[in-house]
Amino acid sequence: MTLTIRTLIGTAAVSALALASATGAQADTWKYSLEEAIDEVQGVYATQFKEYVEANSDHTVEIFPYGTLGESDDTTELTQMGALQFSTASPGFMGKVIPELQVFLLPYVLPEDHAVLADFYKTSDTINEMLAAKYDGVGLHLVDMYPEGEVVMTTQEPVTSPADLDGVKFRVMTTPMLVETYRAFGATPTPLPWGEVYGALQTNIIQGQENPMFFVESTKMYEVTEHITYAGHNNFTTAVITNKTFYDGLSEEDQALVGEAADAAYAHIIEYQQGLTQRAEEKILEAKPEMTVTVLTDEQRAPFREAAEQVKQKFVEEVGGDAKAVLEGFQADIEESRERVAGD
Repeated sequence: MTLTIRTLIGTAAVSALALASATGAQADTWKYSLEEAIDEVQGVYATQFKEYVEANSDHTVEIFPYGTLGESDDTTELTQMGALQFSTASPGFMGKVIPELQVFLLPYVLPEDHAVLADFYKTSDTINEMLAAKYDGVGLHLVDMYPEGEVVMTTQEPVTSPADLDGVKFRVMTTPMLVETYRAFGATPTPLPWGEVYGALQTNIIQGQENPMFFVESTKMYEVTEHITYAGHNNFTTAVITNKTFYDGLSEEDQALVGEAADAAYAHIIEYQQGLTQRAEEKILEAKPEMTVTVLTDEQRAPFREAAEQVKQKFVEEVGGDAKAVLEGFQADIEESRERVAGD
């Protein structure tokens, strides 16, 4: 199963990548594409991965920041084709290819505690076995998954309840469960490619979007919105994937190298994220002092949590397959992580 490359098929960039792949799946230069800029969280992770690989082998890693090779759908297909060896692929886009991955988009499922979250991604059998096996079926191999930061809403008007989102055209990634989430929250979900979001906010085509705070700051989304809301409903997740044929063709030594590099990058990015949200918020308020930041109370979050229950039910009913087992597995794995962190 593959996606459709809208802008890159037939271009010199794709031809060059495909040629490099064809000359040897285990080429010394491994190409790694991002959904973000090199100085954002995915870039920090990828740089650490690159440094580990190059310090411990003769291989080199070439990183392609967001926009270099198109949108996320494009780079995922390039990885499936083998033109890229590695790429980041968030569930917001991959949920169209592997529907069960939309569990990461369900509101109020992931733990809010950073230590519990970090433990969960590394130890969850549901992620690292059940969901990892789903990637194999679409020509990919799951290398790693990690959180990028609590998701916040940025809007033109204050948000303290679902009623405040009534009639708001809210940008979402093109995946059904994110559409269902914002519909349940009272908004009018509007799927848009990321490259169109700033202009759409600026021209009032949409009036809201969600992302981790560091991304709101680095992409200057605060310039075209007026209010930031912490509802505690999710943490942005991303995955590192590799072409399955490429990975299966690696020597045992190189497969171990990939795993070790991912472990080093994971540990680094978890530490890097400590205080990242707060630092980004401070930068936003320094650049735009009139920006309001609201942290919803438990009472204010209650109707959002109630709405979230119908989204979880739709996930089970509409995705089908292993959706129920995945959701139940998440709940069990998260509880084990809470117990483990509490016992440390």
